[in-house]
Amino acid sequence: MTSTFDCTDPALLSEGLARAQQAIAARQCVVLPTDTVYGIGADAFSAQAVATLLAAKGRGRSMPPPVLIPRVQTMDGLAVDVPEQARALAEAFWPGGLTLILHAQPSLTWDLGDTRGTVALRMPDDPTALELLALTGPLAVSSANRTGSPAAATAAQAREQLGEAVEVYLEAGERTGASGPALASTIVDATSLPLRVVRRGAVDLDRLRSVVPDVLDLGEEPGDVSGSSAGGEPAAG
Repeated sequence: MTSTFDCTDPALLSEGLARAQQAIAARQCVVLPTDTVYGIGADAFSAQAVATLLAAKGRGRSMPPPVLIPRVQTMDGLAVDVPEQARALAEAFWPGGLTLILHAQPSLTWDLGDTRGTVALRMPDDPTALELLALTGPLAVSSANRTGSPAAATAAQAREQLGEAVEVYLEAGERTGASGPALASTIVDATSLPLRVVRRGAVDLDRLRSVVPDVLDLGEEPGDVSGSSAGGEPAAG
């Protein structure tokens, strides 16, 4: 039976985390807060759980979910050939609103969808999310909404869209940005050099370039000097 837990109450937080851990172990989906938007999460190492997540969103295998991790060091267990520039971005912006696309560790037995041998990793800057990840290990997490609908800023909004497809909802208050609704994470492709922004979001281009000056923006090619970090709405997910 689907349950919602108010994680702003310490007692309910403990109970909610325990129930969410049980749901993940049973290959069910949970909704959790992150520092960007609410996410729907499932065991990243269970093909059945990931398929359930994708079905709940109305999404196919061509749009595999990112993986949230509890600590920076987990990156090396899930990815190979990580460029030093990507490590620099992780050190600067994790935990936070940055997702890195990397070459997946080929020895892992998981099925996130049609990834072409890559994995998108992020360490969220949210205490409830990090507590859950410490209990469960890496989770496949996508924005908690039906595909094509607005990303949920609360667990209640997520429940309106996802309903009984999710076993546990962890409510921790509305997610907002500095000037309005929270932005989804910025996604950077780090599978080749130079690194390239493939979705604008919470970490803007100027901040990325303060760490790695040659990061390419959307549509830029090496040698371009006219790219801008302004404009563009990040897609949900």
